[in-house]
Amino acid sequence: MIIAKRSGAWRTRYEISAGGRVIATWDSARWANGGDFEFDGRRFQVRSNGWGTRYIMTDAAGTIIATADRIGRRRWTVEADGQTYHFQRRSLWSNDQELRVNGQLAGSVRQTGRWRADVAIDLPGLPLPTQIFVMSVVSALWQAQATAAA
Repeated sequence: MIIAKRSGAWRTRYEISAGGRVIATWDSARWANGGDFEFDGRRFQVRSNGWGTRYIMTDAAGTIIATADRIGRRRWTVEADGQTYHFQRRSLWSNDQELRVNGQLAGSVRQTGRWRADVAIDLPGLPLPTQIFVMSVVSALWQAQATAAA
């Protein structure tokens, strides 16, 4: 399981830990949906289209590593490493997102901590950069929902 702890009050910045040690820091973009992180010496950039319904993760060379489509819908997908991962919102009353494999629950991304500002990422089998990508997409979705509700 990966834990992302929010460390910025005004910007969305997360320290991402696995096994009790920080493995990456996610920094959101100031004026766009997306952000950047470094993992295992590689730099990644995440950006969305203007509506925030499609996200792309690229490496420093601009190579597309992962994509996420239909963000904000009940069901949405991530494509990475030649695989398609299916996600859905847990319920109408929950913002938690579930990874589904053959219709069965296989993992989740959920808000935790005080004020629900932290994120628990439990996506077994997905590469760590892909898990961080999913976390960034879901946190952007939650931020957009909170902004719309205000």
